[in-house]
Amino acid sequence: MEQKKIIAILGATGAQGGGLVRAITNDKDSEFSARAITRNVNSEKAKSLAQLGAEVVAADVDDEESLKKAFQNAYGVYGVTFFWDHFSPEKEMAQATAIAKAAKATEVQHVIWSTLEDTRQWIPLSDNRMPTLMGKYKVPHFDVKGEANGVFTATGAPTTWEKTPFYWDNFINFGMGPKKGPDGTLAITMPMDEKKLPGIAAEDIGRCAYGIFKKGKELIGKTIGVAGEHLTGAQMVAALTKVLGQEVRYNSVSPDVYRGFGFPGAEDLGNMFQFNRDFEESFCGARNLDVARNFNPSLQTFESWLSMNKDRIPLE
Repeated sequence: MEQKKIIAILGATGAQGGGLVRAITNDKDSEFSARAITRNVNSEKAKSLAQLGAEVVAADVDDEESLKKAFQNAYGVYGVTFFWDHFSPEKEMAQATAIAKAAKATEVQHVIWSTLEDTRQWIPLSDNRMPTLMGKYKVPHFDVKGEANGVFTATGAPTTWEKTPFYWDNFINFGMGPKKGPDGTLAITMPMDEKKLPGIAAEDIGRCAYGIFKKGKELIGKTIGVAGEHLTGAQMVAALTKVLGQEVRYNSVSPDVYRGFGFPGAEDLGNMFQFNRDFEESFCGARNLDVARNFNPSLQTFESWLSMNKDRIPLE
């Protein structure tokens, strides 16, 4: 029996990486096997991945040597970092560099780097339409991932860049779900006016990555943007109202108001939404729904995702 090609998957216990692990392990005819990389191999999430048939390996994105060990004999690497763990662009850049260098050192044949735009290519630091944050970023959690794209090129790691959109899972995990106003009516709040926001179920990012790996080396050097749907706030609340069975309104505020909400990351997210709004055509255009569906035929719509996850959305 032919040996399966190992895909080493960072963020395996998260939504993106977990989606890729499950896509591989659910496909009994797959040419690949999943190596789930996590800091804690004894966590419940890690154990559940092992039960699915994944090889679970300990490594830390802050430790390049541990990544080299985890990437040994792997055909591919799925690289993802999580800014919201630490809110440090410098730390995230160091992690991306460690991933790229470890992949190159271990002669991995195909890397997928989960990435975003460097918004400073559209809004230079001198542009006062949007405040500069941390002295040198407009949207820190976007800009550093976009800047890290060049690290993969510079190291010579054979990379496909997968551009991601807004996660619908943010309605569950990130405090963006419907909240009750003074009159008791639920509303979601975004500074998007009537512009469309590309979104996706985070699990589907991993499933799309699986399709990219299956397509093979012809996609090395290419950028693939994915999304499940491009929706306005009004379209989102229509779906929420339908699936939740109670009215949900869309509260469109200015980016300045959103930046002033005061929760950790509010300024970053306010700038992010402003970038998505002001450069809607470019941002949506970089995330093609047909391309995503080609790589992931089971791609979910917002409504189908909501139907599966409505009980997980906290209604405050």
